Formats: sequence, C-alpha cells, structure tokens
Amino acid sequence: MKNKKLYIVAILAIAITSCKKELNEVNINPNAPEVAQPDYLLTGTTKVTADSYWGVTNNMNSSLLFAQHWAKVQYTEEDRFIYSNSSFTALWSTGYAQSIAGFNKIIELGDAQGNANYKAVALVLRSWIFLLLTDAYGDIPYSQAGKIKQFVTPVYDKQKDVYYGLLNDLKSAQAALDPAGKTIAGDVIYGNNIARWKKFVNSLRLRIALRIADKDPAKSKQVIDEIQAEGGAYISSNSENAIFKYDVSPQQNPVAASFETRNDYRISKTIVDKLTSLSDPRLPVYASKTENAPNGYVGIPNGSTNSEASAIGLANSSKPGVYFLDAKAPAVIFSYAELLFDRAEAAARGFTAEDAEDLYKQAIRASFSQYNISGTVVEDYIKQSGVAYNAANYKKSIGEQKWIALFGQGLEAWAEQRRLDYPQLTASVNTVLNGKIPVRFIYPGTEQSLNGQNYKNAVGNQGADLLTTKLWFDAF
Repeated sequence: MKNKKLYIVAILAIAITSCKKELNEVNINPNAPEVAQPDYLLTGTTKVTADSYWGVTNNMNSSLLFAQHWAKVQYTEEDRFIYSNSSFTALWSTGYAQSIAGFNKIIELGDAQGNANYKAVALVLRSWIFLLLTDAYGDIPYSQAGKIKQFVTPVYDKQKDVYYGLLNDLKSAQAALDPAGKTIAGDVIYGNNIARWKKFVNSLRLRIALRIADKDPAKSKQVIDEIQAEGGAYISSNSENAIFKYDVSPQQNPVAASFETRNDYRISKTIVDKLTSLSDPRLPVYASKTENAPNGYVGIPNGSTNSEASAIGLANSSKPGVYFLDAKAPAVIFSYAELLFDRAEAAARGFTAEDAEDLYKQAIRASFSQYNISGTVVEDYIKQSGVAYNAANYKKSIGEQKWIALFGQGLEAWAEQRRLDYPQLTASVNTVLNGKIPVRFIYPGTEQSLNGQNYKNAVGNQGADLLTTKLWFDAF
C-alpha cells in the first residue's frame, strides 16, 4: 500500500510538472524577444525622457512659467504658483520608473554583450535625467536609485553628493566611449555617432561644473582642467546640438500636441518686453503675432488672474512662435549657444585662459544661427549697449543673454536663472508665495507614505518641502 501511494504521488508530480511546462510554453509569445534589445530600449527610453522633459507638466505648466518665458492665458492657477503635492509627480515618476530603469537595463545589456558604447551612452543619458531631478527637487535618491531588489526605500543623497557622483559617472562614460569600438543602434539623438557623444559628455560635465561654481569653485576648476587634459572636445557647432527630433502625429512635439487640443499658454510679457527693447530678431521666432489687429507681439503678464488674462483675450495675445508649435520641432537638450556661454563664464571666473567677451559674442551668434538668423542684423545686435559684455558683472551679461537663448528649455532656463540671478524676475502681486518665485519642485506626496523616513531625512537636511526652499547650488 505504501509503495502504491508513493507511485501515485510520483505520477501526480510528473503530471503537474508536465502541465506547468506546457503552460509556460503556451505563454511564450513567439513574436516577442525573450531578452530586451538595447537598440529598441535606447530609442524608447530616450523618447519617454524627452517627452517628460519637453512636455506639459515639467516644462509648459511649471518651469517655463517660473522662468517667465511663457505665461497662462486660461486656468492661470499654476502661473500664480497654486500647486499641490501631486503637481510635480511626473518628472519624479517618469524619471525613476521609466528613464533611469530603462537606462540601467541598457547598461546591464551593454555589459552582457561586451559593448562599452551602449553602456556609456546609457550612463550619459541616465546622468542627464538625474541632473534634471536634482536641479528641480534638490536631495534625491541617487546612489541606491533603480536598485529595487536591494533598496525598496532608497535613501536621498545630498545634492552636492549627487552632482559629484554625476561628474564621476560622466568621466567614466567619457573614458568608455570609443568611436573605434563596437557599434550601437537605436540612438535618436546622434544617430549612433560616438564621437559626438564624447563632445556631449564634456559639455554636460562643464554644465555641472558651473552649477556648483558658487559653492565649490576649486572643484569646478578641477573638472574643467580634467576635461582639457583629456583633449577638451565640446559641442562645436549647431549641427552637434543634442536634440530629440520629433515627427508628425502621433510622434509629434509635446508642445504641438498640447496646442492641438488646448489653448492655455501664451508667451510671457517679460520676454516680449526684453526682446522688443533690444529689437531682437528672435522675437518673430519665439512668438506668433496676435490674431486680431494690429497683429503685433503681445505677451501675457505672468501671474495674471483668470479675469485679467481673459480681459486681454486669446486673440489679442501671442502664442509661442510657429517654430515651436511645429510637430517636428526638436526638444533641445544641449545647444552650441549654451556651450559657448558656459565657456565664457568659465573664462570670466578665471577657470580658463580663454577670452570671455569673445566667447560671449560667439554664443549670441550661435543662438541666432540656431534659428537661421544671419547677416548684419546679428552684428548690429551685438554692438548695442544693452547687449555689450560687461566684465565687471559677467553674471548679468551672460545670465540675460543665456536666458533668451534658452527659450523653450524651461528646466534649464529656470536652473540658470536661479544660479546666476539674472535676469532679475519679479513675481506678480497675484501669486501666493509672498512675492517669491518658486526655486524648486516639491516632492511627490507619495514619497511621504512610501519612503517616509528617507523623505523626512531629506527635509531635515535640505529644509522644508516648499517651493521657496533654496537648493544647495543656489548660493545667492
């Protein structure tokens, strides 16, 4: 009897195992790869990241308003800084759950396939999204981020440590990138051109070096010296700009997609007034003429109430320019103009022996060229007293012109305005922060419930979780 029972048990075990195997085989999709392909993953993760960076929540409905590039003509609550702890979840959730997770997977696949270039490109893009996160929130999960099997509740690293860690990551990426190495595919930024990625890496390193310059100038100079010692190749023309190229619907620019169904945004009066005062030929690029006569360029004052904005009217205020509303308009990650402004600032601070004024003028020319503006109008513009470089106040000269050049790049324009403190922007009396403009995003409310202790530690280190709490890099 005992043997009979054992026999029955054995038969059942074999049957269950066989059924499980058959079910597993049935559940295998013959048309889907069992292992993620790095090229498809690179394309998809880059697209998700670019959409978040250039889209409504992180760009149009927040940072572009804070930088006073854009304003709201309808539903103006965000332009008066009325937000909740769920308002800023998109950059955080997309950044960690999709961007960083995706780039980490590509790094893993690069290691598995012995392809250092896949690994390095993913490391560069992961560094960029971490930079966006820390510039916006301050202290963030970095060293333990994306390692869900090890750290379900990752610690928040101090902003200083995040910047320094990113500089190390980018230095490693620079060393690993090899134009003569294994090829990659799926790169929709540089078309699999590794030499251009090496220039982009150095440009990001320079951006971060300047981000920390008011807090640790010795470290900034060290980073720039290292770049120069390695060869010092940066983005060197507009053809090398780091951009994500969009296409027609459904792959259109998020700005274009928004204006297909919504009509909530206009160009800010602040930048219209500045461009008008300088007779800046970029105004027709940045802004559309009003629908109603006299068909001019009219910005909406930031912080307008709904009734104030309505009184100006949809047809009597300027949408962003046709260039930015085009479905194929690119998301600009890093431009040649920005790179030249950065080199000008590095020279002005004494970090390099380059000519700060000459680089400043080159930067303005590069910005004009980015929008196909050339000829005597460019040189006439540079000669104006309101544009002339002031070595005694390089932050004002560079800050104001860089702010103009970064139009549309809300997160970067806002970060640089906070760091350089130029242009000096004023909050409307209708805003709710006692005359202040936001200097950070508040953490998503879910962090308090899902990662409570680490959230409390971050707030204890950085300060209250408010829009007005200044971040470590924002020294003045």
